[in-house]
Amino acid sequence: MADPAIIRLFVAIELPSRVLSALTQLQHQLQRDPAIARLRWVRPEGIHLTLKFLGETPADRQPAIEAAIAKAASGQASFELGLGRLGSFGSKQSPRVLWVDLTGDAQRLAQLQTRVEAELASAGFPPDSRRFSPHLTLARVPPDRAREVASPLAEAIASTAIPSVTFPADAVSLMKSDLRPGGAIYTRLFESPLR
Repeated sequence: MADPAIIRLFVAIELPSRVLSALTQLQHQLQRDPAIARLRWVRPEGIHLTLKFLGETPADRQPAIEAAIAKAASGQASFELGLGRLGSFGSKQSPRVLWVDLTGDAQRLAQLQTRVEAELASAGFPPDSRRFSPHLTLARVPPDRAREVASPLAEAIASTAIPSVTFPADAVSLMKSDLRPGGAIYTRLFESPLR
C-alpha cells in the first residue's frame, strides 16, 4: 500500500481535448503496422507536456510547490504551440520512446520551463541535469523488443504525416501520478493560468 504522505508529482502543460483527439488518431494510424502495434502506448488522456518531474514527494511540500508554480507563471503570457514531427529517444538500433515534438513559440516555452525550474530550485527541488527537450510521449518500447522494432519504427517516423494542430499553452499544472497495473492515472492538483 502506498504511503499517503508521499505523492508522485510533476509539473506540466495539459493538452486540450482536440489535441488529444489528433494524437489518438495518430496512435491508431501507427498501430496499423503490426511490427510496432505492441509497443506500450500511452493512453491519450495521459499525454501531456512535462516541464519538471518531481517524483516521490512528501505531501506536506505541496503548498511550497504550488507557490513556486504560481510565481513562475506570474506575468507570463500564454503562447501558441503545435504538433511537430515524430522522433524517438534511444539509439537507432535500440529505441526507447516514441514521441512528437512541438512547433510554435519554442523560445517562450523554454523561458517558462526555465522559470519553473528556477522557482522549484528555490523551493528545494534540485534542477534537472538533462537539457529540457519538449515532447509528447506516444509510446514506450519494451526493452526486449527494441531491436525487433527499430527498423519498422524508423520507417514510421520517416513516413507518417502529423496532424496540423495548434493550441494555446495557457496554464501550468501540478499533476499527481498514481501508478496502476493498467497504466498511470494523472490528476491535476493545482493550476496557475498564464495571462
